[in-house]
Formats: sequence, structure tokens, C-alpha cells
Amino acid sequence: MKQAFKSKVPFILIAVVLLWVKTYIVYKTSFNITIESLKQEFILFINPLSFILLIAGFALFFKEKGMKRYLIITSFIVSFVLYANAVYYRFFNDFITIPLLFQSGNMSDLGGSITELMTPVDLLMFIDVVILIAIAKWTPSFVSMSTWRPKVRKMYFLSIVGIFLFNLGLAETERPQLLTRTFDREILVKNLGTYNYHVYDAVIQSKTRAQRAMADGSELAEIQNYINASYKAPNDDLYGAAKGKNVIVVKLESMQSFVIDKEINGEPITPFLNELKDQSYYFNNFYHQTGQGKTSDSEFLLDNSLYPVGRGAVFFTHGTNDFHTATPNAVKEEGYTPVTFHANNKSFWNRDVMYKSLGYDQFFDIESYDVNEENSVGWGLKDIEFFQQSIPYMQDLEQPFYAKFITLTNHFPFVLDEEDKFVDEFDSNSRTLNRYFPTVRYSDESIKVLFDELKKSGLYEDSIIILYGDHYGISENHNEAMSQYLGKEITPFENAQLQRVPMFVHIPGVTDKNPKEFDTVGGQIDLKPTIKHLLGMETKNDIQFGADLFSEDRNDFVVFRDGSFVTDKVVYTKNACYDKETEQETDQSACEPYMEKAKKELQYSDEIVYGDLLRFYDGTSIQVDESKIEE
Repeated sequence: MKQAFKSKVPFILIAVVLLWVKTYIVYKTSFNITIESLKQEFILFINPLSFILLIAGFALFFKEKGMKRYLIITSFIVSFVLYANAVYYRFFNDFITIPLLFQSGNMSDLGGSITELMTPVDLLMFIDVVILIAIAKWTPSFVSMSTWRPKVRKMYFLSIVGIFLFNLGLAETERPQLLTRTFDREILVKNLGTYNYHVYDAVIQSKTRAQRAMADGSELAEIQNYINASYKAPNDDLYGAAKGKNVIVVKLESMQSFVIDKEINGEPITPFLNELKDQSYYFNNFYHQTGQGKTSDSEFLLDNSLYPVGRGAVFFTHGTNDFHTATPNAVKEEGYTPVTFHANNKSFWNRDVMYKSLGYDQFFDIESYDVNEENSVGWGLKDIEFFQQSIPYMQDLEQPFYAKFITLTNHFPFVLDEEDKFVDEFDSNSRTLNRYFPTVRYSDESIKVLFDELKKSGLYEDSIIILYGDHYGISENHNEAMSQYLGKEITPFENAQLQRVPMFVHIPGVTDKNPKEFDTVGGQIDLKPTIKHLLGMETKNDIQFGADLFSEDRNDFVVFRDGSFVTDKVVYTKNACYDKETEQETDQSACEPYMEKAKKELQYSDEIVYGDLLRFYDGTSIQVDESKIEE
């Protein structure tokens, strides 16, 4: 290989080094990857190298002109993949997966959000491609464009294998069973690199697609045993407390708990919700558990008490699965009319397909509303108008009904007309956080309008109203500004606590007379059994991973999609265990009893979704497909 280099630098080596260095710089400037030791830093530094060498190495089979073109085009494509991840990470704090690429139907609606995430400085991410073009055109005297002999090429590719195995070996010492038991994509990228992670993602994608064809139903037996052992009986005082009432579930877009009872410039951010706490059951330790599917994941959790998948959104990847045990299907058997109200395109998040699987009888989408420039902003119809226009539809529904409302206005990038701003923006270096407070305040006002309209329409007294935040609105990328607002450092422990979202259960005639604030640790996966028990519906035979939030013997335990979890005593996140009382990192042994449980629940839930296993379950017993059982 030395002979090939002679005194000049090979063009391929320049391309590799530029892409390698750029990738490492992007790691450090665009991703918030936690590094705890020099060894981890070294792994992060070397992990792009094997893939870049491999992809660039094919240039060695071209002659000079073809080699130049190949390296320039390849560098551009790889740079674009890196850039796409950087832009996606700016809001979602996550990396792109293959299933996300199948959600292209959402792109037209996401236009404003994506533009907000891009900046002119991003052009620097392609500066190496410009340099390569310049070198290819003028070929400086220190650059060699000569081809390599077969023996040298062989050494080149053998060295790639060695570098990859060295990288993987080091990574396994940091994270044992990295490729088989990891739910956290940050850990994969930190140890394998962005590019190798995408190769891994492609392999996982092919494996999961085969799971349904291979499933025969026998897989459910072990899962059902686990679920039966975890079952928690309902609270006798509240079982059936809302029996026969209409159910109105309102998903509060991007609403996080840190705004409740807080002020901005001396003005309350959520005055109506603050008052509603004193007339409702309010859960102050309730967490969102969404993954890449965000709002659609929160819907999936609500209706199924199953975890969202780790890659992409179930609404897209498994929208035609059998979900006959979902709440809309279940309440229909009790005489309810299940419907959804959402002033957006019916195909967004593949809802028009998924809602049929879940059992919704009707979807009031954007076509059901009068939407114009005056009454819309950002993502569409303003929430106040949304609720006002929805009431007449509700009055015409056959009662009792199960109605889900999905709000829009408090959505990134949190834009609002001046006349709708009830509070001022915050003053920080994050325009996103600054704008968040006025849109949250507007959402609060819209909920007040909803309650007023329900009372005017006569629907209020015969309804139970459940409100919950669907996912975070402010990501970790705004920790500095969040720290300024909250007046404390945003540590990994604090970040986990910021995943709390408000959750209210309001039962007219019940909670207004005896309101209560619960500090029970729970999450969106608990909504299904909680709602069904309030309606007096048994859940003992349900395939679900949640537990009634009112159950007296429930465990304080909530799992996030990346394998992190929270109990009443500890928080496990970013591969570290924290004591909730001291908020400081503590010995890993304090979290170990729950680590296996968290992994098991995510694994079982994935098996159900990927294998479409509910098609083998009739509500009481498993129907095994014996034709697929090997003798």
C-alpha cells in the first residue's frame, strides 16, 4: 500500500479522511451523545471509518475518471444521510430508521417544521464534496489519481474487516449484547457509528418483516402468562364510576407537565387547567411513552396498552394488523359509538387505514371542518375553532360515544397569530422554547372553550373527560434555555422527569366534589385499563401491558421506548441509575431488579406487533395455527 501512495496523497484517501473528520465533527456538534470515558470517545472517533473505507473502496475498481465521479457522488450521498440525521435529531433527539422513510405521506404536512430545523450554516456539511470537486478538476501536484494493483486492493479490504472487528470488539466491552438487546439507538450510533447503524437497521427491518409469516400463535402463551401474573385488580370504589357515560378523550398536543401551575412574566401559562386540577383526578407523575411515531404512538398506547415499535410508527408499519382487542372495538360491544375528531388530512400517520383496524366508526377529518386563512395557523385549524365546529357533530352522535380529539395548535414550530397570544414569549436563545409558552397558553384557552361548549350543548353532565399530553414539545436540544426557565441544570435525571405530561380524569358529579392529585408513577400504556375499569368493563383477559392507574396494588413503574424506566424510587436513563430522592446517580444495583422487566415488556410487545399475534387470540384463549408448527 505504501508503494501505491509513493510521495503523493491518493485521492481516495483525501475523500475518506474528509468524510471521517466531518462525521466526527457532526457527532460532537449536532448530536447529544453522552460520552463517559476516553474509551467511549475513541470508539466514537473510529466508528465511521470502516463503513467509509468500504464504500470508498469500490472506487479502486474504476479508472481515473470513473474513480473521481464515484468518490464525489458517494461523498455527497453519505453526507446527505448524515445531514438528514442531523436535521431529524434537532427536534426528535433520535436517528432516522428505515420505517420512517415509508412515512413519506407525512412530508407535505411537515414542510413548515422541517424548514424551521434547517439553517444556512448547514451548507458546511457538504464542504468536503466541494473540495473533492475542486481537486478532481484541477488535480494539485500532491494528489495521486493512479489506480491500485490487485494485491494492494486486497490488503485494503482486509484492513477494513480488521478495523470493523476491532470497533465491534471494543463496543461489546462497553455494551455487551449490543446487537441483540439494545433498544436505544443512541447507544448503537455511539458504538457502531451512524452509517453502520443504518446497515444494522436494514438487517433488522428484513427480520421483522418475516416475523408475521413465521408466527403461529404459540408465541402468545408465554406472553399471556406474563400478563396474567402482572394483572392488577381495579379499585372497587371507582370500578364503573363512569358506566354508561360518553367518553371524551382529548390529546393535548406537545403539552408537558412543567407548564402546569407555572407562570411566564407573572402570567399563568395554564390558568384553566390549573383550576381543572381542583375539580378532577390529576396525575402528576404521568409520562409519555412515545417513540418515533410521536402523536400516532400516543394513540396506539391509548387504544391498545401495547408499546409502540422501536423503529418507525405502528400506524405505518403495521396498520393492517388485527387489533380487535383495542378500546374502540371493545366499547363498541358495550353499545358505544367510537369516533375521532382531528382537523388534518385523514391519511396523515396513515390514520384512515389504522382507525379501521382499531375499530373507529367515523373519522371527522379536515374535510369535516370549515378551514380558511382566518381560522387556521401553523398546522391547520386553530384549536378553539376546532372544538367549536366539533360540538354539532357530537350532538348528532348516537350516545353513548367514545370520542377522541386530537389538537393541533401547540405543535412545533409553535407559531401563533398575535391576536391569539394571551402571554408573552419567553426570552432565551431558543426560539422554539420562547414560542412554546404562548401556544400552550392558547391550548389552555381552547380547553376552557371545549368545557363551556360541552355545558351549553348539554353533553357535559353525561360525559367523562380525559385529557393527556401526547409527547414532549421541547427536546433536549433546548436544555440550555430550559435550564434558564426552570432555574436549574437539566441533567439526564431531570430530562427523564421532563417527559412527564399532564393527565386529567374529569367526571362531572364525581371528581368536582372529591378532586384528588395522584403521585402514582404511570404512563400512556395505563390509559386503556384505567378507562375500561371506569366504564365497568373487565380487563382480566386483555392482552395488555398497562395497569389501572387507580388500582391499589399497582406497581409504580413506567418504561420508555428506549429501555429507560422510572419507578417511585429510581430513574434509569442513559445507561445510569438515579436515586429519585437525591436526584443523583446511584449504584446500578438499585435499578437492576427492573431492568429485565423493562426489556421483557418491550420485547413481548414487539413480538405481538411484528408477529400480528392478536389474530390468534379470541379474547379468552389462543388459537394456534397448527399447520405452522414444526414436527
